Parts: sequence; structure tokens; C-alpha cells
Amino acid sequence: MTDSPSSTTARPRIDRVVVVVPAHNEERLLPACLASIERAAAEVDADVSVLVVLDACTDASRQVVPRHVGVLERATRSVGAARRAGFAGYLDSDTDAHTWFATTDADSEVPRDWLVCHLESAASGSDAFVGTICPASWESWSPQVAAMFAERYVSEDGHHHVHGANLGVRADWYRRVGGFAEISGDEDIDLVRRLRSRGAIIDRSGRAPVVTSTRADGRTDTGFASYLYRLEVLARAENETSRPVASEVRR
Repeated sequence: MTDSPSSTTARPRIDRVVVVVPAHNEERLLPACLASIERAAAEVDADVSVLVVLDACTDASRQVVPRHVGVLERATRSVGAARRAGFAGYLDSDTDAHTWFATTDADSEVPRDWLVCHLESAASGSDAFVGTICPASWESWSPQVAAMFAERYVSEDGHHHVHGANLGVRADWYRRVGGFAEISGDEDIDLVRRLRSRGAIIDRSGRAPVVTSTRADGRTDTGFASYLYRLEVLARAENETSRPVASEVRR
């Protein structure tokens, strides 16, 4: 079931956007992520702030963040705690109603119209934007995994997925439900569940899908990589089941 934004629902105009990017040892992929956010920010008529939360990084992630991008360093090894810490400094009861919180992942690249779509959703009456993703490549996985993903994934409006790589929420609603929980995985699902339980209008949109890495070495036990690994295991099991036994081969 999907909540649909209503043009008749009055909401304050968004004039400020905060984008938080949690990162753990992302020196290779973080530059492209931040460059994509900068392109998306240039497309909207709003003040956009970008903050990278470096969580227990031991690589050169700090060095690849441009000077004009904010940085917060933590050592929690918890993506939920990282997102929560990032947004905490931007909560303000005087401006929350006009502020949009958006988040993506350091191994992802947002499309140029990413923030345009988020803010159009907000203007049409949504309290939260729950978007989709598009896998970057399948080089780390078997062909069966790509096929199984395509069979299971819904990319249109009304989808049932939740991705921290493509998520936005009004700051006042974020505050109302207590923000991201300090957990090491599924913090995005947890936040959306609490928003829905409190009556927030949620736009499960297929617009502006975010290109996300399909690397096998994920940063959390419940992230996209772990989901693809489960598909790989399932694909191998199906291959074993369909493989002929020795007696059949000899005939």
C-alpha cells in the first residue's frame, strides 16, 4: 500500500535542503557521489548544504572531500548513527518546516534531477520521498543475479522498496518521529516505518533513480551487497537442483 501526495494538502515551501552522506572507507567512490550531488544542487532554487559523515575511516576518504563540503567525523561503525549525527546539527524548530533532509550513500551517484524530484514531491504534499535505485553494473555477480534482481525489483511509482541511497523527508517530520535510529543496518526502513505509523504522506516514487554500486564488499550486513549475495546463493542452489545427476549423464 502506498500513500500518495495530494496537491490539496497544504505544506510550507521548502527553501533549504540538507544532504547527508555517510561514508566508511569510500575514497574511491566518494568523489563521484559528491560531484553528482553538486550537479543536482545546481538544479534547484534552494539553499543546499552537503555534509559527509566519515564513520571510522582508515583510508583517504577525508582527503577526497572538497573544501566547500562539510565534514563530520565519527567512529561508531553504524550507518544509522552516522546519518543521525549528520542531520542533528541542522534541526531547528524555527526552520524545520521549510527544510528538506535528503540522504544518499557514498557508493552511489544521484541523477541531475534528484533534488528537483524530491522538492516537487514535497511541493505536491509529500512529507517523505522514498525513491528507487539502479544497479551500476553486474561485474561482481553471476548473470543469474542480474536476472533475478530484475524479476523482483519494482522501479515504478508505488514500489515497496526503501533505500538510504534515495530518501528524503521534511525536517519537521524527521524531528517528529525521532530521526534515524542509531543502528548498524535497516535504519532507512525503520525511519520510513515510523513515518508511516505517524501518518506522514509518503511518496514511493520511481522518478530520479539513484545509480548504486553493486560491489560485493558492502559496508553493512543488511545493505545492498548482502541482498545481492542472497540472490547469488539462491542462484547457485537453483543451478545445483537443475544439474543432472551422474546416472542421467551416462545415459
